[in-house]
Amino acid sequence: MDALILSRLQFAITTIYHFLFVPVTLGLSIFVALLETWYVNSGSYEERIKLKKLVKFFGTIFLINFAMGVVTGIVQEFHFGMNWSEYARFMGDIFGAPLALEALTAFFIESTFIGLWIFGWDKLSEKMHCICIWLVAFGSNLSAFWILVANSFMQHPVGYAIEDGRAVMTDFFELVTNPYVVGEYSHALFAGISTGGFLVIVISAWKIATDEESREMFVRTLRRAVLYTFFGVLGVMGTGHLHAQYLAQANPMKLASFEALWETENPAPFAVIADINQDSRRNDFEIVIPKMFTFMVHNSFSGEVKGINDLQKEAVEKYGSGYYIPNDVRGMFWSFRAMVGTGGLMLFIVFITACLVFFKRNSLRDYHCCLKLMPLLLPLPFIANSAGWYIAEAGRQPWIVVGLQKTAVAVSPNLSADEVWITLIGFTAVYLFLAVLAVFAAVMFIRRTKITEEE
Repeated sequence: MDALILSRLQFAITTIYHFLFVPVTLGLSIFVALLETWYVNSGSYEERIKLKKLVKFFGTIFLINFAMGVVTGIVQEFHFGMNWSEYARFMGDIFGAPLALEALTAFFIESTFIGLWIFGWDKLSEKMHCICIWLVAFGSNLSAFWILVANSFMQHPVGYAIEDGRAVMTDFFELVTNPYVVGEYSHALFAGISTGGFLVIVISAWKIATDEESREMFVRTLRRAVLYTFFGVLGVMGTGHLHAQYLAQANPMKLASFEALWETENPAPFAVIADINQDSRRNDFEIVIPKMFTFMVHNSFSGEVKGINDLQKEAVEKYGSGYYIPNDVRGMFWSFRAMVGTGGLMLFIVFITACLVFFKRNSLRDYHCCLKLMPLLLPLPFIANSAGWYIAEAGRQPWIVVGLQKTAVAVSPNLSADEVWITLIGFTAVYLFLAVLAVFAAVMFIRRTKITEEE
């Protein structure tokens, strides 16, 4: 493998690893803020003691995740200068602006108020302390917004001009209001709510099954978490559907690729499974639902959806000779189904859990084994998030900035494969160690902490 392939692999590994923590930060920060609001507005002294412990309990889990997210996110910025210097030279004027704003606004808000929240329990008033965690949640989600502004330009460039071989910003407002941002950010926000809520469901269910002393309080968090997660999963599905419809105009090649639709059809079927032959640009075998893809795109059973082969011809006419089809249509096809399938399974699990906690609350002990096995389901949102992120990034290939710069010319020209191998192995080993350490710390904390009336 050459430096280009290795650099792509390295960035993919670090990005997916970082993105394991980002959705938890987005969703869990809001949930902890809601918990503390519940605590601030609670009544009896005994309940307030328990609620305060509950806020600190989930707040500690949030802090462990937040620390991992910060560490893994910082590494990514070094990639642009070290592995992708041609991209940094070409795109620095545009890409640097939202990244700088992310640091100057969102990260400063997060770091300042998370410090006040950690050390201000006995120094700030309850309402002021609660405002701090809400500002942390706001900063975390603002951070995601700025990152996705930068990413959305790579997917759908707006507000720019090409001067002296570089892309320069001509309209900051157009950059921020890029229609692509709306779809990406709303989808990421609801994915965070779903992930953070599902994590709370899993932890609460396990504590109900294994910690009799804390059982009552975790029943109450479970009730709130299923509503929170249900809202998040429905939001993910709705925003994902709307964004897919937008892709029909903004990036039809990506849309056709994760459905493996090779030929333009009206109406277009939805392939449930397919044996994809990318070399021959066709599916050797497929099971389809007639007209369903057209319905997904047009909300009607009548309407044309362009296929990969016709879009390839259009790209050649527009950009010149070349191969403009994403190089992993099979991976995108199955990643999309993994994302949708795990999302549907999460919705089913949340619905069943809601039925139990709302209608069988007094007999939850009868489902002890099921509750105790809930941690086995925890990978579901992370699988969905990783698959979705892969679709988003692999779908714009061979472009690093769609229509402006190809990935092959964005890599640093003086980079050797050996150099990338060394850092790739190093990053992977360090990340694996940190992951084991973080999971061990979180598990031990969850097991040992009890929510009782005692101070």
